Amino acid sequence: MAVFYLIRHGEPVYDHMLENGFWGFGRDFAPLSEKGKEQVEITAKDIRLKSAEIIVSSPYTRALQTAQIISRETGIRVEVDIDLHEWIPDQNNQYKTSEESFELAREFTKYNGEYPPDEIFRWESLSHMKQRIRRVADKYADYDKVIFVGHGMIFRCLTYIEKMRPGEIIECTYQKGQADCEYSFT
Repeated sequence: MAVFYLIRHGEPVYDHMLENGFWGFGRDFAPLSEKGKEQVEITAKDIRLKSAEIIVSSPYTRALQTAQIISRETGIRVEVDIDLHEWIPDQNNQYKTSEESFELAREFTKYNGEYPPDEIFRWESLSHMKQRIRRVADKYADYDKVIFVGHGMIFRCLTYIEKMRPGEIIECTYQKGQADCEYSFT
């Protein structure tokens, strides 16, 4: 059984992405804000992280920067896992505005994350996200302690936590093939 430290990336800043018309996957290039860097500097000093064996990061810039700050503080190597990416609001990456992305998120919520029978929407379903995060969790379940750096929505699929703050750590235990991470609030 592994101990997972699920860490949501620090606060990002999207100004440059929006100014340059980076839509769809282009928004995934958004870096951490100065506040986000400060959040993660504090997180990186958490004593629990020192004993981890590996840091596994989402491929998104904000998560990679978060993982790099934690790696610098702990000396632990970073590995990127593509399946640790955030929820996909538009699988064709065609949305052009933040409002359109928010509308897709509202639609996701309206249908509780699952497509009604015989319908297909643009967004990634909850069941697909759960399968994806469980593949990642199973891949690293043989380690003793793993730091995952990623996104609130994907981590909620593993823990059912309502909301994670930027830079927050959720500690949980996981066994390969298990449906969810077991955790307790501290």
